[in-house]
Amino acid sequence: MPKQLYFSKFPVGSQVFYRTKLSAAFVNLKPILPGHVLVIPQRAVPRLKDLTPSELTDLFTSVRKVQQVIEKVFSASASNIGIQDGVDAGQTVPHVHVHIIPRKKADFSENDLVYSELEKNEGNLASLYLTGNERYAGDERPPTSMRQAIPKDEDRKPRTLEEMEKEAQWLKGYFSEEQEKE
Repeated sequence: MPKQLYFSKFPVGSQVFYRTKLSAAFVNLKPILPGHVLVIPQRAVPRLKDLTPSELTDLFTSVRKVQQVIEKVFSASASNIGIQDGVDAGQTVPHVHVHIIPRKKADFSENDLVYSELEKNEGNLASLYLTGNERYAGDERPPTSMRQAIPKDEDRKPRTLEEMEKEAQWLKGYFSEEQEKE
């Protein structure tokens, strides 16, 4: 049986659905969207620069594998992959972690604030988008009525341990299937 896994000081062993020798993936306490999961190195270090080359390789190989399965089982067409590397970048838990958030067309009225900041700083790309159902670069923007607002952190209620364990067990089954194909 694997040793207890911690996300910084928080035990997460029962929420883990994928594990390698150096990394692990577990379900999120307060997901932004269904399927929002975290991938961490098993060794608790605060910054990417603190990982060994082997840990870094394993972490991102795990991210890719988890992303593929999460997109499949949550019927997503894309994903946000995010790391807040350091306190000044918004990191609140001092343990490297990668967010994987499966996405579907029209799932949010606005993307995460980081995108609006990028748009402001990159020549105001947002102003290039047309409104409503008009087209931009061959891609249709969904009408506002089809999109939802990003929930504020305080509005995202923590899930129960039972809910997270149930999701982790469900996801483990998909990884067993994937490993059999390899």
